[in-house]
Amino acid sequence: MAAPPPAAAATTRTGALTVGLSPYTARTSAFRRAQICRHRLPTLRCRRAQPLTAAASSSPVFHGECFVVGENIDTDQIIPAEHLTLVPSKADEYRKLGSFAFSGLPSAAYPTPFVAPGEESSRYAVIVGGPNFGCGSSREHAPVALGAAGARAVVAESYARIFFRNSVATGEVYPLELAEAGAWKECKTGDIVTVDIGKAVMINHTSGKEYKLKPIGDAGPVVEAGGIFAYARKTGMIASKASA
Repeated sequence: MAAPPPAAAATTRTGALTVGLSPYTARTSAFRRAQICRHRLPTLRCRRAQPLTAAASSSPVFHGECFVVGENIDTDQIIPAEHLTLVPSKADEYRKLGSFAFSGLPSAAYPTPFVAPGEESSRYAVIVGGPNFGCGSSREHAPVALGAAGARAVVAESYARIFFRNSVATGEVYPLELAEAGAWKECKTGDIVTVDIGKAVMINHTSGKEYKLKPIGDAGPVVEAGGIFAYARKTGMIASKASA
């Protein structure tokens, strides 16, 4: 019996990986690819973060300052609801969305803002978090805001499933999971870190400690391609715009 066709704009399967999509993922992914092409070489959009491998590498390496958050960081802290009217597929609104990344964090607990006042991008290439990162509502704006601000990877103990899926679907940030607990308690905002996805390790050069990461698996190439639609076109699962 022939398999039924997939539901439009609902889910897309890439081998062993299934990622949920919302109606504007395709537009967001297309804009994200343009951002990657414009900013990947010679530097990331983060002012102080630079990739240590070529852009074409299947195992990226990111180096720069990290921003450390605690446990149960929800999507309203990542991007408050009042900013959800911004449309990520519009270049100016995409940048503005980045300027509000982590603006929902309480200033008493996080005196150093992720994005400095008056800036659109962050100095922090890597976000280090505790368990259940990205919990709360299923807003796709959450990983988009982090990517728009210049972050390239989140390294957390665990993720809310919807945040992980949205990160992969949009191609905005690598959602990397720590193999052991405790990094968010040992690392400090401003520490210099290197995240090597191929070697599945994060090195904190400030403290001298290394942290093993769980392999990202099938999700890695999807994020590297710029999102689920970009990956599907790249691998020939759907027709490219040029041949459509």
